[in-house]
Amino acid sequence: MKRLINWFKALFNRTMDKVEDPEMMLDQARRDMESAVIQNKERAIQAITQRNELEKMLANQKAKSANLDKQAELALKQGNRELALQIVREKQNSDATIQQLQQTYDQACQAVEAVKTAVERQQAETRAKTAETLALKAQWKQAQIQNSIAKTMDGLSFDAQFNTGSYAAASERISRAQSEASARNEMQSQSLQGRLMAMQDSSMDAAAEDELQQMEARLGMRPTTVSADAPPETVQVSEGGQAAAPATPAPASAAETELQQIENRLKNN
Repeated sequence: MKRLINWFKALFNRTMDKVEDPEMMLDQARRDMESAVIQNKERAIQAITQRNELEKMLANQKAKSANLDKQAELALKQGNRELALQIVREKQNSDATIQQLQQTYDQACQAVEAVKTAVERQQAETRAKTAETLALKAQWKQAQIQNSIAKTMDGLSFDAQFNTGSYAAASERISRAQSEASARNEMQSQSLQGRLMAMQDSSMDAAAEDELQQMEARLGMRPTTVSADAPPETVQVSEGGQAAAPATPAPASAAETELQQIENRLKNN
């Protein structure tokens, strides 16, 4: 009997642990908030529907009042004053109805705006709580992982579970494989194919350097070389008949000067 009671206690405690699980509690709270938002949206829809119905009724009464006003004018034009008086009385009743409907409609509009504002605030709060729920669930998962690692580390013995001989053998095998790969690369560099690849790399470097120099010339970062076929420099003559001094070349830019300094350092090295 005592064992049965203990079993029921253990089952009850296990069930309560599941019920009080933080992740399940957070999910339930989120579902409750979303359900409340849906219910308030339905209330807002009902309020808007009533407002729209009042708006239609008010528009119909205003149209009826305007029509009665035209009928009263027509009766007066035809000389039937008694009929015009009856129409005016009916129009007054219609105007009274319009006044009541207008007040009810204004109140309905205020109620709709208040409900819409409340729903928007509740939606914003729900979004914030949802983000907070995700953060709390992440913290709960992290705490579970940390507790699991701590429990594992408490009973972990490196001396018993870590095989030093296997580690040394694996390390030696990896070192031998690296040495073999280095030897194969060395033989590859001395083979005919390796030389051809080196020659291709050198040719590609030269082509890239030529393209870089052309680009620098376009950008004004490198002085343009004067070919042998260039026309001779024109000498300007002053008013006194003496030859003027040739134009002084423009000073090199700061970038060109710095580039030449780098090239000189590379040549000296």
